[in-house]
Amino acid sequence: MERILNWMPEAEMEEAYFLDNLLKEKSDQQVKDFLMIYRARRRDPQITLLTALIGFFGVAGVHRFLLNQIGMGILYLLTAGLCFIGTIVDLVNYRNLTMEYNQKMANNLKSMMH
Repeated sequence: MERILNWMPEAEMEEAYFLDNLLKEKSDQQVKDFLMIYRARRRDPQITLLTALIGFFGVAGVHRFLLNQIGMGILYLLTAGLCFIGTIVDLVNYRNLTMEYNQKMANNLKSMMH
């Protein structure tokens, strides 16, 4: 996990642990190359939180569009964040939503790099 945090210090511990397990059989150069691409595609949990807050005070569903959940984004947009309840739940669970997106992105990227 140390090599993940050395090359990607902004990663949270759960994300670094996941990436370390995903890339444990890769060489240092392969990990470095992977992280360079992954870093450009991953989502920051703070951005998810900020866009969810925008949804609470303005246009709902922006954070769902950023997490590539287009259907849910449209649903939130048309229902004011499911009458704000869905937006409130997402404000509490923003880290989990972001981690799910980042895990999918990492798995897709790893399968493309084989």
